[in-house]
Amino acid sequence: MRQLGKQEIEDIAVGAALLGTGGGGDPYIGKLMALQAFEEFGPITLLSVDEIPDDALVVASGGMGAPTVLIEKIPSGQEVSKAFKGLEKYMGKEVFATYPIEAGGINSMLPLALAAQLGLPVVDVDGMGRAFPELQMTTFYLNGISATPMVLADEKNNVTIMDTIDNSWTERIARSVTVQKGGSATCAIYPMTGKNLKESGIHNILKLEEEIGRAIRMAKEANVDPVKEILKLTSGFELFIGKVMDVNRKTEGGWARGTTKIEGLLQYKGENLELSFQNEHLLARTQDRLLCVTPDLIAVVDSETGLPITTEGLRYGARVVVIGMPCHPKWRTPKGIETVGPRYFRYDVDYTPVEELVEKGSVVK
Repeated sequence: MRQLGKQEIEDIAVGAALLGTGGGGDPYIGKLMALQAFEEFGPITLLSVDEIPDDALVVASGGMGAPTVLIEKIPSGQEVSKAFKGLEKYMGKEVFATYPIEAGGINSMLPLALAAQLGLPVVDVDGMGRAFPELQMTTFYLNGISATPMVLADEKNNVTIMDTIDNSWTERIARSVTVQKGGSATCAIYPMTGKNLKESGIHNILKLEEEIGRAIRMAKEANVDPVKEILKLTSGFELFIGKVMDVNRKTEGGWARGTTKIEGLLQYKGENLELSFQNEHLLARTQDRLLCVTPDLIAVVDSETGLPITTEGLRYGARVVVIGMPCHPKWRTPKGIETVGPRYFRYDVDYTPVEELVEKGSVVK
């Protein structure tokens, strides 16, 4: 158990945006929400997963929808507490603690803001180790844990309770509701016991996010290359260096979908990289090389500062480094690949671990 203060929140926000692989919501908005809650209610208690009683009720909190919407439709800050109170009322049981469903600029920050508001601890665990665009794409789903009962709330005080037959139906119905709520909403989801969380979650994710954020901050202060520090912490690989030439992005069906084209610089001059995303970056390839593909992580960072850039933040002319990072081993199982692999997203490639692509030169035959 330890207390999170202002600097820890700042560092977690940066690290979460990196592991969010371009999605997970605007890190600036998420950070402001968590900092405001800290200023108003005081430090936030962070528990390790081992400190949770086996029979305790723990519930994930986060946002749902297209990250692009949040640029104009900023949360009021009260939605997630309304969702939690609605879930407690429906289940007739008090929630012991909350945790992030995924890594991301907002989705790692909302649980911190909620915890401060309601006096709950946050558990250092999540269900992805990164961000994915659909609700069933969690390690909890791999272990057969239901996403419902689930509650969605918006800034207009609309509260929707769902209890579905399986997690794929949860995604379909919740996505439709989110579109009707203006393209974004906040949720209380994946209620489970402490025992289930210990067995199914990805442990120490907030700790890793904090370490990444701190490394980027300290690299800037020491005038050293922040990208190298990121690669050390994440066992990652430099995939490409270049200049953003074009971003084709649209918001549809509750997601931000599109592609980004990057012109190679330095040793990558003469090559062009294309990133494909659905909220998160899912595939990176040049004309003849597959560089990285989901469920491995693809992140875009500023070449000078090392700060992560979200899919909605990509702009023409930005000088960037694209990095690839191995996903958690749970995603490399047959069910994991079936759930979040490239063919689920209709990319005509098979999953190959990023370290194997790098080792063999990433040549697509």
